[in-house]
Amino acid sequence: MYMVESKGGAIACMLFSLLLLGTWPALLTLLERRGRFPQHTYLDYTITNLLAAVIIALTFGQFGPSTPEMPNFLTQLSQDNWPSVLFAMAGGMVLSLGNLSTQYAFAFVGLSVTEVVSASITVVIGTTLNYYLDDKINKAEILFSGVACFLVAVCLGSAVHSSNNADNKTKLDNYSNDCKDGVRTNGVTSFKPTNFNQGGTNGLEDRDASEKAKFGTAAFLIELENRRSIKVLGKGTFIGLTITFFAGICFSMFSPAFNLATNDQWHTLKDGVPHLTVYTAFFYFSSFCFVIALVLNLTFLYYPILNAPKSSFKAYLNDWNGRGWALLAGLVCGFGNGLQFMGGQAAGYAAADAVQALPLVSTFWGVILFGEYRRSSRKTYTLLAGMLLMFTAAVAILMASSGHRK
Repeated sequence: MYMVESKGGAIACMLFSLLLLGTWPALLTLLERRGRFPQHTYLDYTITNLLAAVIIALTFGQFGPSTPEMPNFLTQLSQDNWPSVLFAMAGGMVLSLGNLSTQYAFAFVGLSVTEVVSASITVVIGTTLNYYLDDKINKAEILFSGVACFLVAVCLGSAVHSSNNADNKTKLDNYSNDCKDGVRTNGVTSFKPTNFNQGGTNGLEDRDASEKAKFGTAAFLIELENRRSIKVLGKGTFIGLTITFFAGICFSMFSPAFNLATNDQWHTLKDGVPHLTVYTAFFYFSSFCFVIALVLNLTFLYYPILNAPKSSFKAYLNDWNGRGWALLAGLVCGFGNGLQFMGGQAAGYAAADAVQALPLVSTFWGVILFGEYRRSSRKTYTLLAGMLLMFTAAVAILMASSGHRK
């Protein structure tokens, strides 16, 4: 099979993973803001997320001859390696819970803040655990300087959201009756809601919407509220940040669990049984991630949470508007996770947590596609710049701490 062995190859995997993992949240956010039910989107997403793991396993995991020490993917499926399989499945479970939580957090606190706060928590907790699990192959004095930068980014991320939330409240309070983009009536405009599930466009931009209201204006915020599937205006900061912190805790656990699955630091395998390869572990990881997502989202179709709309399995099957974007998001995320694990197995999973720089990518998409932080206050822009600066420094430091697994 193909294995990444060089430090340069590991860093290349991390950088490509960073691009992919920072892009898929933007696709899910796009669909929620266009009114597609989050349950429908996540069910589509999780199908192709599993498909990506299968493709990786049947290609990289099958290249070359199989040896007793390094068996190919199909050979490992019949081996007695269930303790490691259970660790991989546990990692898939917490990742599924984290991804599902962020889909709702995107609506409440925005794409940028959700990714920054959850990613920073992931690094603070997950990187520390991986450092010790990897037998300290990363340079501690460099690694934990990066962790400290991520911790500062958490605080700045929370401050950015609070400041931007206050800016939005001010815009809505100052919304005048002569706004030519709509008519204000007790805080609600006369815009006609657009339901993505009852027809709409599949493009990344809505030309009609952009002509009605400009990014960052009160009219835009109200129109977005009418159009989106999860209603958030008037909701407190606490709800969104609570969901985000929960997602961060879940994300901080999946990489250490995967590390245990592939390296068996706790010696749970029987003598003579080879460790799970990255590709076999990723297959089990993604399979259980799929099962958890399937069960929860089928339940949420009939018993929705956080003001999401109620639906049905029949409605999901008939909902083709935006399905292509959701399926693409699953593939992008799946390949991104696979590359992260491939790089982590070579250079240490603690260093591979550098891919948590994904907010640098998602913030770009948030500003370009969704108008986040447009027409905000100078305070918000200052906090945002500080957050991204600390984040960039943290990523560079983490990559500099990369080691080499023997």
